[in-house]
Amino acid sequence: MTTQPKIAALTSRALIALGGEDWRSFLQGLITQDVETLAPGEVRFGALLTPQGRLLYDLFVVGREDGAWLDVAREHRQALILRLTMYRLRAKVTIAPDEAPVLAAWDADPGPEWLPDPRLPALGWRGYDIAVTADADEIAYDAHRLALGVPGPADWGVEKSYPIEANFDLLHGIDFKKGCFVGQETTSRMKRRGQIKNRMLPLAFDGAPPPPGAELLLNGERRAGEVLSGQPGRAIALVRLDRLDGDLVAEGIAVRAETPEWLTS
Repeated sequence: MTTQPKIAALTSRALIALGGEDWRSFLQGLITQDVETLAPGEVRFGALLTPQGRLLYDLFVVGREDGAWLDVAREHRQALILRLTMYRLRAKVTIAPDEAPVLAAWDADPGPEWLPDPRLPALGWRGYDIAVTADADEIAYDAHRLALGVPGPADWGVEKSYPIEANFDLLHGIDFKKGCFVGQETTSRMKRRGQIKNRMLPLAFDGAPPPPGAELLLNGERRAGEVLSGQPGRAIALVRLDRLDGDLVAEGIAVRAETPEWLTS
């Protein structure tokens, strides 16, 4: 029996279309990902950071024949357009919203029009402007993502987290060889020193998730982190890596921090 892919429209995501002869050099100096070698039909994961190195907005860069799409959080699209416009100066680049739909597919290969998710093969594929009938929703896709222990925008927020804390370095979201980008100094220093004290990890538990912001306690007393987002049975938390050996509780709920294989490979 052939497995059929699950397909969901990602209504929380939206597109920005970049064009013009300078779009590559313009974007190359801003984001954490290399775009100089991006080919049409290829997608890469990255982010725009603050000058201090905190996450502003995550994005997927989708190569096109005449430019690129940026796949971004819909709620932040206009703010990102304004920020990109501020950085544009004299660069010959066009920046505009695009209403083509963003989709995700998982569990089985959906076909040649789809692009592999660059973060993790198990996440599946992303689709852009594909005429297809969705048979799942974004809640189901988020459950799939949470099962793999991959954090999302609800976890890192805006100007709250460093990209390495959100595992961008392990999910192919930072190219440390590409040269300068906004926030590079702090990001490179954290990677170079190799002393990462906090990371976003999945939590497993029974029943409803602890509320966002709930304190994670080790052995009932020592603060071990903070719950960020979740669904029944699964959540993401920012945790102290040196405080995982013992019993963890959040809002009276016994939880277990897990370390996905992709995070240790």
